[in-house]
Amino acid sequence: MNAIARAWKKAVGKALPGPWRPWLVVREALLALVMGGLAVLLEWAGHTGYAVPVGLGTAVLCLLRRAFPASVLLVTAAATGWAPGPFLLLVLAGGTAGARVRRAGPLVGTFVLSWVLFTVTGVLKDVGTASPKLLVGLSLGGFLLMAVLPALWGRYQAQRRELEDALRERNDQLVRERLMVVHQARLRERHRIAQDMHDSLGHQLALISVHSGALEVDRSLTDRQREAVGVLRQAAVAAMRELREVVGVLHDESTAVPPAPAGASGAPGRGGVDGIEGLVESSRAAGTLVSLSRDGERRPLAAAVDHAAYRIVQEALTNAHKHAPGAPIGVALRYEPDALVVEVTNPAAPEPVGVRAGTGQVVSGGQGLTGLRERARLVGGMVHAGQTPDQGFRLAAVLPYGGTADGAGDGVAGLAGVDDWVLEGLPPVADGGGARRRSPALGCAVGVVAVGLTVLGLLVWGLWAFVQATGDATVKTSVYDDVRLGRSEADVMRELPSGNGFFTDTFKGSGPPAPAGSHCRYYLSSDVSEKWDRDNVVRFCFKDGVLVDKQHYEAKN
Repeated sequence: MNAIARAWKKAVGKALPGPWRPWLVVREALLALVMGGLAVLLEWAGHTGYAVPVGLGTAVLCLLRRAFPASVLLVTAAATGWAPGPFLLLVLAGGTAGARVRRAGPLVGTFVLSWVLFTVTGVLKDVGTASPKLLVGLSLGGFLLMAVLPALWGRYQAQRRELEDALRERNDQLVRERLMVVHQARLRERHRIAQDMHDSLGHQLALISVHSGALEVDRSLTDRQREAVGVLRQAAVAAMRELREVVGVLHDESTAVPPAPAGASGAPGRGGVDGIEGLVESSRAAGTLVSLSRDGERRPLAAAVDHAAYRIVQEALTNAHKHAPGAPIGVALRYEPDALVVEVTNPAAPEPVGVRAGTGQVVSGGQGLTGLRERARLVGGMVHAGQTPDQGFRLAAVLPYGGTADGAGDGVAGLAGVDDWVLEGLPPVADGGGARRRSPALGCAVGVVAVGLTVLGLLVWGLWAFVQATGDATVKTSVYDDVRLGRSEADVMRELPSGNGFFTDTFKGSGPPAPAGSHCRYYLSSDVSEKWDRDNVVRFCFKDGVLVDKQHYEAKN
């Protein structure tokens, strides 16, 4: 049973696509009742004898038009050509088909076939009462007015709703992307802070640790002084450990975001190639032998490259102080034809830092070399670090002068470039494509206007033709009174209008019996009947070219 229920639910869902909200169900039910009731009234007024079947069929078709718009339009068009009851449903079915049939080819084919059915059933019903050309023209104008114009309006409304939904979705996407960009910018700033804390504070704490370690083993100090220096060193080591933990947390939170451009770590005046000599002097003041050499003709450097060189030397000196205290350090700057080569080397330490310091451990966050490699990459360079044959350590960086970075900044700190980066990261709101691409909604609106003007022209022409045809089929009361029996047929016809069978052919055979052997002509009287279902008719009968009878009577219209 569950399988049958699921299959039935799936079939109903496919045949009657939703969403079917409660208010929509109520609306469709009321609309079906109204359409069915109006169809019954129209059929009853026309005395067709099919009021109830036509009303029920109209209600059912109204309920099915959303699920089967093309089929309902075809059936409704054929029924409207035969019976007047469903003509309001034709307006509704045309609008629904225009809105729900997506592809243009099937939509046009459906409306062409619907017009053919509408015309054929109408002509077959009224054959003999008017000329086929007139019937086809009237059916074309009526179909354009009752089906095509509502279809174009429905198509326009559907495309407008689709456009609004697309714009709403695009706006939501832009908001989501904006939030993502802000989040990424925040993570980039965290990474920048972590990088600066590691490079600046880590270097200074390492110098404090080295200085205090050297004092701790100084034989000239008293035990109390040596104990105080030991406390100082332990405090420096603890501060370095806490700094590494903070830097590690900041790095962990921003692992998915590339670090900020190398130049964004500090202001250009705070560090650079010119500041390397100050780093060397600070290390020398700690009792470490540090040499600085410069080779080649000095070149101007991009701000990001200049600052990256400073940070690389700073990190290399920090690592040398931590891992090889007391070992001499060599710093070399070589200006090659296309790049600046920064090299920092040191031999193996005389004894492990833990032995000299009495701590037995070296604090390291593992972020220094990774940050240096990323700095170099962002300015288009590279970093190599490794042991030397004498168990020492060598760190070398190659930095291009121009600093063509993967997003390298200009060396300015902070998030000065976040706004620009945000705008570049977002897709354009409008690309001007509307001037090059035709909007479907605009094209549909133009079509509605064109068809509306066409229908208006047809209505004006139809009104003029109707008035003209009515005049040709109507005889004034004064003319009827002036025509005398016994006059020749030619004289009488010169006073009478040409006639129109569309209005008068239904009256043939009505009224009093005509004289034997005569032929009669029927006209509407200008004296309108007071009964809405009857017309005043005048009849002129001729025999052997002479008027032999004229009658004025009421006939059912």
